[in-house]
Amino acid sequence: MIRDEPKQRLVAEGGIAAATNAEVGEGADVVFVMVVNDEHVRDVLFGENGLIETLRPGAAVILTATIGKQQAQDIAARLSGKGIHMIDSGVSGGLPGANAGTLTLMASGPKAVFDENLDVLRAVGDENGIFHVGEEIGAGQVVKACMQALVGVTFQGTFEALVLGAKAGVKAEVLLDVLGSSVVGSTLFKRTTSFVIDRDFVDTGSHIAVTWKDLGLTLDLAREAAVPMPSTALANQLFQTGKTMFPGEDNWAIVKVLEQMADTIVTSDKA
Repeated sequence: MIRDEPKQRLVAEGGIAAATNAEVGEGADVVFVMVVNDEHVRDVLFGENGLIETLRPGAAVILTATIGKQQAQDIAARLSGKGIHMIDSGVSGGLPGANAGTLTLMASGPKAVFDENLDVLRAVGDENGIFHVGEEIGAGQVVKACMQALVGVTFQGTFEALVLGAKAGVKAEVLLDVLGSSVVGSTLFKRTTSFVIDRDFVDTGSHIAVTWKDLGLTLDLAREAAVPMPSTALANQLFQTGKTMFPGEDNWAIVKVLEQMADTIVTSDKA
């Protein structure tokens, strides 16, 4: 389904709206496909009025959705049958990075295709954050899966630390200031803690269900590669719990799961 509101915003910014995916592909040299899951990707590309109907041989699809290694390879093979190139490029940076055009890109596929489309990648990616991670389609998915493992356990550790501090009588701003200036003071820690302090759990651009899906794909790859990932598995279960309890909310809402378990609330000077 093509939503009307984003189309209106595009037009307001000087863009040209299209009625169908096929219309987007008409005359296009490169098309970004940035959707949630494998089903959405296949619908955009191969569904009714899909891009496959109009993209010319030699055009490129830049796939930024996190869908898994095998799925990306299957889609690339199908596009290749029509003479269409694909760059498999996971992204990181969230809503702020997307809005600023400073996403980190982990692109895989033939280097020649990557080089040919580098200027297009620079339109959405940070100049120092665009990486060619391998010639084989799917390598981008693998790098993103590794990143999501670290994201998941960082979320889990952040929530646990905040709840421990709250239960033991330390306000969240103190943890933000001290831990944020320490070796563990990542951008993710600081951003997550700020949202928790503000109790801002809805419409922040980072939904629980997406992270839960991504962690599931990481664990799928771990099973395929016979790699034990106990911390990631626990983070996935925590997100499963949060998705069940707070299905319409964003990642930061997971803290409420641990708050309920510990019978406390992460407090701040704003409270």
